Amino acid sequence: MAVKVDREARLLTITWERPPLNVLDIVLLRELDAVLGTCAADGAIDVVVLRGAGGKAFSAGVDIKDHTKAKVPEMLEVVHGVIRKLLALPQVTIAAVRGACLGGGCEVASVCDFIVASEESVFATPEILVGCYPPVALARFSTLIGYHRAAEMILTGRRFTAREAQAMGLINRVFADGELDQGLASLVGELLGKSGAVMRLTLKGLRELSLRDFDAALKRSEQIYCDELLNTADVEEGVQAFLQKRPPQWRHR
Repeated sequence: MAVKVDREARLLTITWERPPLNVLDIVLLRELDAVLGTCAADGAIDVVVLRGAGGKAFSAGVDIKDHTKAKVPEMLEVVHGVIRKLLALPQVTIAAVRGACLGGGCEVASVCDFIVASEESVFATPEILVGCYPPVALARFSTLIGYHRAAEMILTGRRFTAREAQAMGLINRVFADGELDQGLASLVGELLGKSGAVMRLTLKGLRELSLRDFDAALKRSEQIYCDELLNTADVEEGVQAFLQKRPPQWRHR
């Protein structure tokens, strides 16, 4: 099992481990989906923490091998199934980020209610560099961080430091490299000091009001990806170039 679950009273911690960079493949994502389904039905849990094992990465994204034309429909179904389950969880969710938080990993973190990160962490949606785009970020980031910041993240693929990500409103709190666990514990303590019943209802309203158009936007993002992006010559070239460790030779069509 690549997904580990630890419970301590009203706190559940979910950790995925796929060394060295915790890349999310279809098998791991199906495990995570099952864990989230069980969690949603547990009325005794009030806070859920998500983290990647080790110190190198929360996650470097979805496995590039699953971005081929043959696998993309299943990949999108599984990734976006996890995203939708996270957004529907009755518990408060916290992404605890250490190291690289890229692509699909960044998208998973972005739909959590809180993101806390160590100072050396980096955030990016680099899909454009391999000839595709991040569907969740396309549907969500303009609302989350503003159109121009979303455009810079999605269209350049560049990496942002934790401090930059905090300044743009993508993440909540940044801690010195050795103080992430202490900072996380402090936030969890703040949340668990509240009424679980009141917190759930407040969270329900907060999400419903802020995500009113998200489901339709994500469906449209998926549609463009499958019906138009996958029919370009460059989407296949980007994936192959990455796997072969060479610069892509774009045909611009």
